[in-house]
Amino acid sequence: MTDDETPWEPPLAGTETEHLTGALDRLRATFRWKADDLDAAGLRATVGASTLTLGGLLKHLAAAEDFHHTVKLTGEPLGEPWTGWGWDGSNDWELTSAADDTPEHLYATYDAAVVRSRSRLDAVLADGGLDQLIHVSDGAGNHASLRRMLFDLVEEYGRHTGHADLLREAVDGLTGEDPPPGWAP
Repeated sequence: MTDDETPWEPPLAGTETEHLTGALDRLRATFRWKADDLDAAGLRATVGASTLTLGGLLKHLAAAEDFHHTVKLTGEPLGEPWTGWGWDGSNDWELTSAADDTPEHLYATYDAAVVRSRSRLDAVLADGGLDQLIHVSDGAGNHASLRRMLFDLVEEYGRHTGHADLLREAVDGLTGEDPPPGWAP
């Protein structure tokens, strides 16, 4: 298997930054694969008593990408496209409002947020390593490191990729740990 067939695979032996960003990219790819190529009904499907959907998760993780890589990273407001869409800052707005979005909109929103996040992260990493302090703090003036922010995002993806596993299997039976070699959204 070549890197071209599995670009989301973290390096076998790399730097700490390469491993951390590689793990995040692997989760991004796995999540996107689990949510890929569904119609509106598939993106709105739920499991059991939960109201969680793959469409809601696409929009939620898009918001998480932008929130982490703007508000937490630099202190800038979330901004567009979120404010133009009526973002109200509540914890479940993106999860519930996704029911009104088309599949094309949800996929484009998620994919664009990941592109923005990678670009912002690359720019910050060019100015320093994972130890650099970012905007978000504990309220007492103790700022988090970039490393902490990235681990928080990995945790967010880990949780929701597990949800996506269950939701996708319920929609059409798709199972698996990683996208197959050569997969692209």
